[in-house]
Amino acid sequence: MAVSLDQHPVKALAWAAPDSSGVFSPLKFSRRATGEHDVQLKVLYCGICHSDLHLAKNEWGNAVYPVIPGHEIVGIVTEVGTKVSKFKTGDYVDFVIRWPENLALDAGAPLLCAGITTYSPLKRFQLDEPGSSVGIVGLGGIGHLTVKFGKAMGAKVTVISTSPKKKEAMETFGADGFLLSSDQDQMQILTVLVDPGLGAEYLRVFSYRLLQGH
Repeated sequence: MAVSLDQHPVKALAWAAPDSSGVFSPLKFSRRATGEHDVQLKVLYCGICHSDLHLAKNEWGNAVYPVIPGHEIVGIVTEVGTKVSKFKTGDYVDFVIRWPENLALDAGAPLLCAGITTYSPLKRFQLDEPGSSVGIVGLGGIGHLTVKFGKAMGAKVTVISTSPKKKEAMETFGADGFLLSSDQDQMQILTVLVDPGLGAEYLRVFSYRLLQGH
């Protein structure tokens, strides 16, 4: 499907995937003029989510090239519409949600996808209470944030992984325990942890890497 890139007055520049090779290159395109209810921003930082890679490589079969992936964005407001009252030029924002002044933009961008992906179930299943038992399967982008959130909420956090190297989670992120999923003796511990008769709450957060056998 052909895409017109120069039909609007506002000129823009982005990194885009021109085809399914996964190789990105600069792309000049245009955007419509700022409307009265719009907030225009300059993207300063953008995290890379695995879904961006799926889209860029057309692994879902619905890509329309050129593709400009990226949704974990933070930036600075460059223009606001005449009827916008909550934001002004110079504000730091994420999808037009005001960004905390004391949170680094580059470090905070991944929280906009991987962060909420793990924070939401912790809250939904009431695992944000001190003393809760939280198990994280895989220590990738989502997994390591779950450890950090869980510890901040006062939970007892155990990491489960196919790789013994991920035991570093105990030192690096403060996890309370580590289980090697290929070790049957260690996995017996997991059986005890998830026994509903013990009243233990246990959350398993699956990462792409573990599901792919990494």
